[in-house]
Amino acid sequence: MLPFSREAFISVFMEYNLAIWPLQIAAYVAGAGMVALLFSPSRLSGRILASGLAAMWLWTGLVYHAIFFSTINTMAILFGALFALQGVAFFFFGVVRSQLQFAPPSGPISWTGIALVGYAAILYPVFGIWVGHAYPEMPMFGVTPCPVTIFTFGLLLLTTGRFSRWLLVIPFLWSLVGGSASFLLGIPQDWVLLFTGIIAGSLLIWRDNRVGRAAAA
Repeated sequence: MLPFSREAFISVFMEYNLAIWPLQIAAYVAGAGMVALLFSPSRLSGRILASGLAAMWLWTGLVYHAIFFSTINTMAILFGALFALQGVAFFFFGVVRSQLQFAPPSGPISWTGIALVGYAAILYPVFGIWVGHAYPEMPMFGVTPCPVTIFTFGLLLLTTGRFSRWLLVIPFLWSLVGGSASFLLGIPQDWVLLFTGIIAGSLLIWRDNRVGRAAAA
């Protein structure tokens, strides 16, 4: 059992969305710019994309979780700390160490990434409206945990080389926590999240192992 009701959970989104408006529009603009950068791959674009992911995770952790979600769930403080840590990790590995390099889709793995990006940004809110979660009661792209996590896995599937697997740990854990809770709370647009971490994580590990074997050969 969850320590809060579905009604209380939905009310948090309403309060949060109204409080941060029009940041949701800025998140979509930033997301569109990040996708556009995939088609201009360079070390600088990789750093910019990593900065965008860092900002999304930091904001979601420090504002959504720590300030708003914590009013109905004390565990949100822990979730917020983990999301903030993930944001710092993206900045460290992606910006400082420049480990994250991206490219346009060119194969099944990267096209899976594009599908997840499209789902997080477009199909997720459309699905939400279809099942009755209209704005401002709906989780929004770029500023709430589940769309951010799906979008993140999508972009990571569009990377071109190996990176620290520590970057997968917190998104994977949230895919299990948030995805499982979505069934209890009746948030069907989040059901995809439960499988996203398993599928994306497995594909990335398989890709990296294949590249490693090829390099050794």
